Amino acid sequence: MEPHVFFAVLAAAAMHASWNALLKLRLEPFLVMTLMTGMAGLAGLPAMLAFGAPKFAAWPWLIASVILHLGYYFVLSAAYARADMSQIYPIARGGAPLATALLSMFWLGEDISAAQLGGVALLASAVAALSIVGRRRGTPFDHRAIAFALATAAIICAYTLVDGIGARAAGDPHAYASTLFVVDGIPLPLVALWLRGRAGLAPLKTYLVPGFVGGALSLGAYWIAIWAMTVAPIGLVAALRESSVLFAAIIAVVFLKEPLQAGRVAAAIIILIGVALIRLG
Repeated sequence: MEPHVFFAVLAAAAMHASWNALLKLRLEPFLVMTLMTGMAGLAGLPAMLAFGAPKFAAWPWLIASVILHLGYYFVLSAAYARADMSQIYPIARGGAPLATALLSMFWLGEDISAAQLGGVALLASAVAALSIVGRRRGTPFDHRAIAFALATAAIICAYTLVDGIGARAAGDPHAYASTLFVVDGIPLPLVALWLRGRAGLAPLKTYLVPGFVGGALSLGAYWIAIWAMTVAPIGLVAALRESSVLFAAIIAVVFLKEPLQAGRVAAAIIILIGVALIRLG
């Protein structure tokens, strides 16, 4: 992986952790997700007008991605409604990269070295381990929250592969990414309006500015990842994105006042080793 791609994906990881942190602030996670999804679509509209629509061959993948993302929003919101970010985020993000890397190798025939695959495995294991040390002491595991987090991981694996293939088929990752966010910004707000009504969405008016910031961060983070998957192996990009748990851990401790534990530090060191192997392998 070229250095500029490597560091761009790391930047995307930091942006991804930042918008996920907003799901635990002030509002119900489902409402925040609805707000940021709609705002991400709004932020992507000028880019879609500038880059145009992707090639027809990419549209089946794009529609599949929108459907998968809709499921992702529901299950991730449900998980965050039941447990801390520091417990849910590592499961949701850590369960996907190894599966994505293996599928990209055997299904798409991508070239991933043994060292890089070892780095992916280290990173995924450390990320998943963070879910154990991430819960507050004395707090039992919420099995439904864990189930929702695992479902999120499966969906992440699916939409990552779909978008990697779709962006390549589009011939222009920027056209694909901007169109994806605009189209993706429509279903969830409509579903939320149907489920909650206008009165149920009224609290969102107070948070339009942070919602737009979160939406823009979401747009930027995944846009970078989609571009990176057209110039580097999908499995490696997917794994490197999961370094976002390091940024999520910092946000959880500093801003959300969740406890810092020695286990988190140890897991962070292992993640850094995994990241280094992905870069140097």
